[in-house]
Amino acid sequence: MTTAADLMNPGAQWIPATESLDRAAQLMRELDVGALPVSDPNERLCGIITDRDIVVRCVAAGRDPGKTTAGDLCEGTPRWISSVAGVDDVLAEMESHQIRRLPVIDENKRLVGMISEADLARTLTDDQLAEFVERVYA
Repeated sequence: MTTAADLMNPGAQWIPATESLDRAAQLMRELDVGALPVSDPNERLCGIITDRDIVVRCVAAGRDPGKTTAGDLCEGTPRWISSVAGVDDVLAEMESHQIRRLPVIDENKRLVGMISEADLARTLTDDQLAEFVERVYA
């Protein structure tokens, strides 16, 4: 059975909720990613920020990315999946919440990776991928 651990891009990194968006953007550039999971002081997932969040919700809104924190942009309940969850569970989670990136958490509730659309495209059949795209972008 294919699991979330098989699908994910390993080595995802947190950014603390207290870190500035300047630093978040720098880390995204260094890691060549468009999204970062945000952690609370106990290294628990409290949200995800994207490069688009930084541009639209901070810079374009006239806020200072040097003074705005990653935690300031986190909204709602963050979604995640267990590393041992099957591919059907991964797809169901992403489709039902219409999300394109999903943090993968191990049995100790620690971040071990991220699943993105590109990861799915490498693994899913054409039919599975088409169904995913239709549901997420509907």
